[in-house]
Amino acid sequence: MSELRLGDRVPNFILPTVTGEQFLLESHKENNEDCWHLIVFFRGSWSKECVRALKQIEDHLVEFSKENVTMIAIAAENTRELKRMVENEKLTFPILADEFLSIIEAFGVFTEHRPGNNEAISAFGEPACFLINHSGELLYQQKQTGPFGRACAGDLLRTIRHLISQEQTKGSAS
Repeated sequence: MSELRLGDRVPNFILPTVTGEQFLLESHKENNEDCWHLIVFFRGSWSKECVRALKQIEDHLVEFSKENVTMIAIAAENTRELKRMVENEKLTFPILADEFLSIIEAFGVFTEHRPGNNEAISAFGEPACFLINHSGELLYQQKQTGPFGRACAGDLLRTIRHLISQEQTKGSAS
């Protein structure tokens, strides 16, 4: 598992979206060049706690947008199941499928591996979030070892506002 540290550039990645497109982080950053980006990893559409957290983020999207923060969510699940969740919950931000856990592992997200048959979920990433600035540098990370204890949307917004004020103070001191 890799260890990202504050200030590190996060790895670029390409993953499929639930709409069938390919999402490239570098292109997303270029299209949103003045924005920060919150990358949220979640267990999967089968996790009630994760779905609840994603719905909470959706409910606060306007506030995130006012802070110039885009939202991206990633799970180790196939696009078909994730698409069903997006449609049922009416989520509007990009949801990406990392079926082989390559990006989950590149970000150092804790993973759970369970022995099971082909029908069962055998591996998934635990909840985590990474806030990166417009240059792709890591400003904040939170990684969980289980489904509970993650920052709620309000906590994430408070953290973002705090980091923005720190950046403005640092910028005015130069």
